[in-house]
Amino acid sequence: MFSFLGKMAKLRPVKAVIFDMDGLILDTEKVYQTVFADICKKYNKPFPIQTRLKVLGTTERKSCAITVEDCQLPCTVDDFVKDYKTLSLQRLGNCDILRGAERLIRHLHDNDVPIALATSSGEDSVKVKTKNHQELFQLFHHKVMGSSDPEVKEGKPAPDIFLIAAQRFKEKVEPEECLVFEDAPNGVTAARAAGMQCVMVPDEKTSEELCQEATLVLKSLEDFKPEEFGLPPFKL
Repeated sequence: MFSFLGKMAKLRPVKAVIFDMDGLILDTEKVYQTVFADICKKYNKPFPIQTRLKVLGTTERKSCAITVEDCQLPCTVDDFVKDYKTLSLQRLGNCDILRGAERLIRHLHDNDVPIALATSSGEDSVKVKTKNHQELFQLFHHKVMGSSDPEVKEGKPAPDIFLIAAQRFKEKVEPEECLVFEDAPNGVTAARAAGMQCVMVPDEKTSEELCQEATLVLKSLEDFKPEEFGLPPFKL
């Protein structure tokens, strides 16, 4: 995967930044992949890459529902959700920060750029995943947790979570003044539907075709140049 501008992309200055979490800030996607694969294995079914890409960025329950249907599992969605919550909470407590994420978050915070978190995960899951990084995650002005926030009626790829995140900044910010960071195609679609620019840092297995909606595609957050969006540049 290499860096490129999306189709017809023209970078505009922004006033606020919204981050996804899983697969962008925290290295959780490999854990999720094994959780889903292990549950499917319980029913002697594979967890194919096509289904994995389809569930990236969606709410927890929707991810489970998609997997049950796609993999034709002989269980209810509720059964799958129960197994999913048990396994994920057991395994997600020691997630590492991905390259470039901490530097960028601290840089924006130190330069008084409003930042928010917009994750499809629920509150319980977020607590487990961030327990070793609490100081870093306290730098966000607010967090919108899609699987447990009653105001988020539809998960990604619907724009709800990003529109709500924009509304909760202390100072009024219009959607077009927000920049979203995402790793998943569903998240990019949601950001663009919200009228926001979106920088995508995709999983290495994500095809270039699934990255076309993004404003800018990067291999890593280390490659991001804040000044391209009118934000304070990194100090040399």
